[in-house]
Amino acid sequence: MDFLTNGVTDMVPVLDTTASSLRHPEKAHRHDTAALRKPDWIRVKAPGSSAYAETRRIVRDHGLHTVCVEAGCPNIGECWEARHATMMIMGDVCTRACAFCNVKTGRPRPLDHTEPARLADAVAKLGLAHVVVTSVDRDDLTDGGATHFAQIIRAVRARNPEVTIEVLTPDFLRKEGAIETVIAARPDVFNHNLETVPSLYLTVRPGARYFASLRLLQRAKELDSTVFTKSGVMLGLGEKRNEVLQVMDDLRIAKVDFLTIGQYLRPTPMHHPVISFVTPAEFKAYETIAYSKGFLMVSASPLTRSSYHAGENFRRIRAATVDVATFARSAGISRGKI
Repeated sequence: MDFLTNGVTDMVPVLDTTASSLRHPEKAHRHDTAALRKPDWIRVKAPGSSAYAETRRIVRDHGLHTVCVEAGCPNIGECWEARHATMMIMGDVCTRACAFCNVKTGRPRPLDHTEPARLADAVAKLGLAHVVVTSVDRDDLTDGGATHFAQIIRAVRARNPEVTIEVLTPDFLRKEGAIETVIAARPDVFNHNLETVPSLYLTVRPGARYFASLRLLQRAKELDSTVFTKSGVMLGLGEKRNEVLQVMDDLRIAKVDFLTIGQYLRPTPMHHPVISFVTPAEFKAYETIAYSKGFLMVSASPLTRSSYHAGENFRRIRAATVDVATFARSAGISRGKI
């Protein structure tokens, strides 16, 4: 039996039905944990440029959410100065309560069917060449939001035919036909993050299942071999080096093309503690190992995030693929044998 189809067990979404002013009511009774002092290499530029302000204005004027804001991304100043905002669709309330995540947990509002058009217009106003679209988990929807993702892809492409589109989706756990719906809309990149190693799922990502996420990535490539697949993990949560290497092997078995590896930074004292800060040299070593395992593209650094430099990395991976295909044709090698 294919090991990627095993390990899926039942899951109950975490919903907050109480009227609470807390951003994370499900974490309110956790004990705060002491914070490790951030090392010198964890430094980012404070936002405040005119280009940053213009990006914020466009996002707000179109009534959109971004993971940059909701997840407290440390790269927001750099990315928004370049007008690269990662759109977060289907609201700003998630049905899960991952221990690392700063997005609100609760009962989401109904889908806004004007969102695809508004997002497509914002992409045009921002002048993006590559857009990353992610979402909250929507376990309350029968398809997990897959149809909405497809509508977003089609709306962006109709309004911006030259723009390349990367989707970073939930796991669509127990949502039959969801991944088929998303891939049928033909995104250029399909991304789903494993986030961490299997041994930490119950404490870090309790609503998800490691093998279900692996199978989702594998299925995306089965449905369309031309779509680039991508996944990411965070370090510093308490994982062991050999576990990270095993995750790399699992992703390569699933034919994932692109791996991102970044440092976990705790959003609040109620979230999962930072167990360790991984040095830049260690990130470089992981990058070297990942390339040796066959990934077409690897981004590994303390501040790497799924959408960090996504457009630039997509252009590089597409160019690299074209170069390999050109070499194969000249050498008389079929793509399946490369």
